[in-house]
Amino acid sequence: MPLTADADIAHLLEQTRTIALVGASDRPERAAHEVMGVLLAHGYHVIPVNPLLAGQTIHGQTVVATLADITTPIDMVDVFRRSEFVSDVVNEAIAVGAKAVWTQLDVIDHKAAARAEAAGLQVVMDRCPKIELRRLGVKRK
Repeated sequence: MPLTADADIAHLLEQTRTIALVGASDRPERAAHEVMGVLLAHGYHVIPVNPLLAGQTIHGQTVVATLADITTPIDMVDVFRRSEFVSDVVNEAIAVGAKAVWTQLDVIDHKAAARAEAAGLQVVMDRCPKIELRRLGVKRK
């Protein structure tokens, strides 16, 4: 079961250091762009992932094409992709040894979530870390 209890979600946000943001956007009007900025402001190390923007920078962070291109351990994979792409992202997250997968609002794939959990990853689904950080009063810096 994906994490739903406030205490569990707060704990995950408090323990997370490195976030791979899959579906990162260089367009300021996109939620992925705004949320990445908020996560950076909260002290997270955020690595933007988008094969179409690989090598460019977003919020001063170099974009990589895939999770496999990240050379540091990944605590959380934040998914800004449509639900039909979650399964592939989960497969990548499992392969690189990520600790958690977080899908954004309205991004739901119960089968992929179950696979991630079976592989030992924590899962948060259909929520936004920007909203949860504020709602739960999580302080990181």
